[in-house]
Amino acid sequence: MTAPTDTGMVIKICGITNEEDARHSIEHGANALGFNFYPKSPRFITPERARQIVSAVKGSYRKVGIFVNPTLEELRHAGETVPLDTLQLHGMVPDLPAGYRIWRAVPADALPKESDPRVEAYLIDTPSDQHGGSGKTFDWSLAADFPHPKILAGGLNQSNVADAIRACSPWGVDACSLLEAHPGKKDHEQIRNFLRAILAVSNQEINI
Repeated sequence: MTAPTDTGMVIKICGITNEEDARHSIEHGANALGFNFYPKSPRFITPERARQIVSAVKGSYRKVGIFVNPTLEELRHAGETVPLDTLQLHGMVPDLPAGYRIWRAVPADALPKESDPRVEAYLIDTPSDQHGGSGKTFDWSLAADFPHPKILAGGLNQSNVADAIRACSPWGVDACSLLEAHPGKKDHEQIRNFLRAILAVSNQEINI
């Protein structure tokens, strides 16, 4: 599967569960949407539901599937059903299917020493027993010198994302829980303010 080519920062709104939130995110500057296929997440949806959302929300944006300890069959099923162009992988990783961009989720206190050639970028998140989603920030200095493409996650919102970008110069940013009215439903004003803060500090056109 061929994914879009980037010319700017990746801005991902994660935990999308409905068309309204997806459309609002894309219309206001996000260029990636995350769909959580981890059954224990309060933002869990099925690949079939994600396909409905993607079919309804047009535009050029990354379709990112979030997986925790997935089987190869789970990756293939979701990737073909949605369809996805990026797999965000937490926990144990099986042999990876060809044709997808891979984002490897890693805790900020256990960054890899060497890059995996199969991985396009590393999503650096606050350490958590729940595989992310804590809504808490980490010490950005841990990621500042990480030499590989990195996506910052963990407690980002309108009040701190500019500082995070200045501190780490990331390849991308990812936000979820602090942009919600309640788990699984976004607060649209929070999304708009988050995206405005990124656009203001990046001083560049954000697209894919």
